[in-house]
Amino acid sequence: MGKLIGRSLSTLASSSSSFSDIHNTIKQLVLKGKYDQALELYSAKVHCFSDSHANTTFLLPSIIKACAHSKTHQFLGLQLHCYVLINGYYSESTVSNSLISMYAKFSDTKAAYQLFDTMPKRDTISWNSMINCYYQNGYLFQSFELFKEMYAQGFAPKPELIACILSACVETKNLRLGRAIHALTIVDERIENSIFFLTALVDFYSKCHEPDSAYHVFQRMEVRNEVSWTAMLSGYIAEELYIEALELFCEMQVENVKPNRVTLTSILPACAELGAEKYGKEVHGYAFRHGFDSDSQFSSAIVHMYSQCGEALWGIKKIFDRSTKKDVVLWTAIITNYSRSKSTFQEAIKLFSEMQLSGIRPNDVTLLAVISACTNLLSVCHGRGLHGYVFRSGLSSQLFIGNSLINMYSKCGFLKDSAQVFQEMAIRDSASWSALISAYGTHGFGDKAVELFHEMKESGIKIDSIALLAVLSACNHCGLFEDGKKLFDEASKDKSFSMTVELYACYIDLLGRAGKLEDASEVISRMPMKPSNRIWSSLIASCKLHGRLEVAEHLAHRLTNSEPGNAANFALLSLVYAESENWPGVEDVRREMKERKLRKTTGSAKLS
Repeated sequence: MGKLIGRSLSTLASSSSSFSDIHNTIKQLVLKGKYDQALELYSAKVHCFSDSHANTTFLLPSIIKACAHSKTHQFLGLQLHCYVLINGYYSESTVSNSLISMYAKFSDTKAAYQLFDTMPKRDTISWNSMINCYYQNGYLFQSFELFKEMYAQGFAPKPELIACILSACVETKNLRLGRAIHALTIVDERIENSIFFLTALVDFYSKCHEPDSAYHVFQRMEVRNEVSWTAMLSGYIAEELYIEALELFCEMQVENVKPNRVTLTSILPACAELGAEKYGKEVHGYAFRHGFDSDSQFSSAIVHMYSQCGEALWGIKKIFDRSTKKDVVLWTAIITNYSRSKSTFQEAIKLFSEMQLSGIRPNDVTLLAVISACTNLLSVCHGRGLHGYVFRSGLSSQLFIGNSLINMYSKCGFLKDSAQVFQEMAIRDSASWSALISAYGTHGFGDKAVELFHEMKESGIKIDSIALLAVLSACNHCGLFEDGKKLFDEASKDKSFSMTVELYACYIDLLGRAGKLEDASEVISRMPMKPSNRIWSSLIASCKLHGRLEVAEHLAHRLTNSEPGNAANFALLSLVYAESENWPGVEDVRREMKERKLRKTTGSAKLS
């Protein structure tokens, strides 16, 4: 093909074609995106006409555009700029505008602005080109300032340029300027309120977390296409307004606007979060009929939707197998699903190997799912292999991966490896410290867990409820009553610290195990929130442990009265009666459970 193109170009160059024919040929090549071929023809033939034809200027914009898009002819672009200056063509705004766009592609904003600043006459395209140059190269503040100057000089911006500035407002979180632009488009009749611009405005408000403003603009649109509807839907989904998103999707169908692939992919998270499998299946069916289901992004979204709605894994795997294009997101979605079920942890690891063999490079989310599978499988062999892969891939610096590895080694019984991962981490957060504190507590080293907790405080890391729960659990597990009491008292006196029901449950269990039943009851009475079932069950278990069966019986009755529909509470009362050899009481409980049609869940009333 390359030789054929070369021959055709050389034939054209050696022929007696007119300048007009060559000009048209070059323009057609540029329009078709064949930039290198256009430049080859220009180099081969046009130079011989350049001195004798005044209409060279009409060709320059096309050839400058070709230079801008070609990766191998940047130097020619600089030569063309020199040619323009020497021959005085810089006064032609179309030529200068093309050069600004070319420098934008070269990321040379300094040269672009220097040219823009020295232009004898600027038109709307000149301003648009320079503002776009700033925006494309990350100079957002400069693009704002130039936009304001453009309007001050009497130029009305095109809808495409306003959409560009609104995108910059989103990136800089400049809601004030975006609103000012919106107001400007209302009062200035020169600015066209096109569907393109209004959709950009909906997208702007949505991304700035202003769904009401977005909907206000959307509702006032005279014409709305599938892009407009999708922008509004995506805004609702981002704000977790799933019911509103689903209602809007139904309204879109009533308006007879056909959803595209992006629309369908956008609405699936709402179906997933609401458990609306019926709607999800309808979306899936529509996508299948219109050929959208082969798209990897849609497949990932549909896999997530079915998994959230409780669809069987074999059905989800079937969707995955049918997908012709499997990217990292789709692989991650299926691996994550398999890493959640006890019976499929091994399959998740197998899929991870298949993913690598298929040439797809896993990302950090994929690795987290596989580490979770290794942790649940208690497979340190697979875990070590994955740790090695993380290290070789340069992802070991990822904070949450390091935290997951600490947890994985701890759950698999390798405390030393957990500590080593922690020591090798360049950056540690509260979750890192909490994971290691929990690891030491789980392995019976309560003193070390408390010591680490104090080190965490001294390092300047803010203590949160997760870290405190980890050290309290370690004290509870290792019988460090005094340490746990001191830590809990300090935290409860700190007004900036938010005490959770889980912290109270852990502390009450600590008091109960230590035989401080009265103290535990007093803490329950002072709790700022309603005690959970776990707290009452824990206290009853402690009463049983220390032979205070009359108190346990009283509390168990209280529990059954508060939640008469919970079979676990009755099972607990039955165990208390059995412990005190009150067999008539056991029979009464069983009879009442039968009358209430309550069934005890396996392990629901386990006492320790």
